[in-house]
Amino acid sequence: MTDRPEFALLPLDRLRAHERVEEENVRVLVEEIRATGVFSDPIWVARGTYVILNGHHRVEAARRLGAVRIPAWVVDYEGDLVSLEPWQPGLPITKAEVIRRAREGDLFPPKTTRHRLRTDLATRPTPLSELVATASSTEPSAPPQPPSPRRRPRPSGSGAKRDG
Repeated sequence: MTDRPEFALLPLDRLRAHERVEEENVRVLVEEIRATGVFSDPIWVARGTYVILNGHHRVEAARRLGAVRIPAWVVDYEGDLVSLEPWQPGLPITKAEVIRRAREGDLFPPKTTRHRLRTDLATRPTPLSELVATASSTEPSAPPQPPSPRRRPRPSGSGAKRDG
């Protein structure tokens, strides 16, 4: 396991939210992404649990645009790289509470938690066309296989073995 964030295209159906979204923010994002055709800002996801740490509105916008995967920085949530604080003054929120709420579907109101990273992340613009379902598959295709050796035709007759 690494402490460094790793970039990945994650399947949307694996992600777990811990906050609700504001409809107007999602609508604006859908319009922006549709106009540019690009996801310019990857979400942040906790390694191993698939809990969304940053990007709930982008995830919902991606779903509405027909995406099946989304660009994400996968981070070690338990380590020191990620800090957590509430957006509004009030009771402290723990990382364990974020994970529990995501697992149980007991979502915080929008913009309750604020996650910060102690490192800079590169921008990773990703075309929407790479994120939507294709007619053949929602998974990346397997690498092409080398052609099988050609078989020579066998002579017909009493001594020929038949493939059955």
